Amino acid sequence: MKNIWIDGIMGVVIGDALGMPVQFMERNEVKKTPVAGMEGYGTYNMPPGIWSDDSSLTLAALDSIQALGKIDSDDIMKRFVDWYENGAYTPHGFAFDIGSTCEEAICRYGNPYSYKECGCTGEYSNGNGSLMRIMPVCLYVYENVKNGTITEDEGLVLIHEVSALTHAHLRSKMACGFYYFMVKAILDEDGELISELQKGVDDAIRFYHHDVANLVQMSHYGRLFHLDEFAKVPENKIKSTGYVVDSLEAAVWSLITTESFKDGLLKAVNLGGDTDTIGAIAGGLAALHYGYGSIPEEWKTLIIKREEIITLCERVESKKHKNDE
Repeated sequence: MKNIWIDGIMGVVIGDALGMPVQFMERNEVKKTPVAGMEGYGTYNMPPGIWSDDSSLTLAALDSIQALGKIDSDDIMKRFVDWYENGAYTPHGFAFDIGSTCEEAICRYGNPYSYKECGCTGEYSNGNGSLMRIMPVCLYVYENVKNGTITEDEGLVLIHEVSALTHAHLRSKMACGFYYFMVKAILDEDGELISELQKGVDDAIRFYHHDVANLVQMSHYGRLFHLDEFAKVPENKIKSTGYVVDSLEAAVWSLITTESFKDGLLKAVNLGGDTDTIGAIAGGLAALHYGYGSIPEEWKTLIIKREEIITLCERVESKKHKNDE
């Protein structure tokens, strides 16, 4: 039986682990020895199957949802602190590879800022650090909108709120909103991935058009508005930096110019730059579309704590069914 939590969350983790060994490498350097599978060492000198802060913070949010059965931003932030200070939700008991915006927000929390105040709001705080971990919130909102527990407007408030724990600028919150609508379209539609993603983009545009205050920030995502045209953009015009717009573009472009999970993820991480996060963003969407079974077995078997992650996903799914009874 399909479990969208396993699909989405494991897609994020797989993409993160696939890209981590070449993180921060320039594209021309990666091209000399392209990533061909689940490799290791490289940037952080870690063995194959190790994942980074992208997956750790994703799992922290997922565990909060599993424990409480709802989105509780204060609880999620406490789990982020536990990761940062104590190595919770990590492969080997210690945190590494934290972005400056995430670190600043986590350190601000409780010193003396509340979860509503600790996120960074500046123009230069628009990295990809909230987008990389938003998948469990998107899945929660999707399921609860579908069963009528919340409205879509209420769901987007939750998505923006969880983004704002670290990345509180509207552009970053909007990236998470676009991602949610892509997730929703993949799960609701049945067709080619590019058409599903286009439906998601169209729905995001309609949602954000409701408020004229969104229009300036939405313009930053203009290249995504027409994916048939975006797919024709040459690789040298795709930026693979940690800037949230670049990261979302790179992930989507990699998926709409390939036809399988494997090819899409390899294309994403071989762009160089912020490869673990671009891999994570692409991996979540790709696995929801192609399914967990489409991921190469040799990639899955190398993931550290794979069974623990799958068990956590199964607990979330099981709790959802109990609530539906």
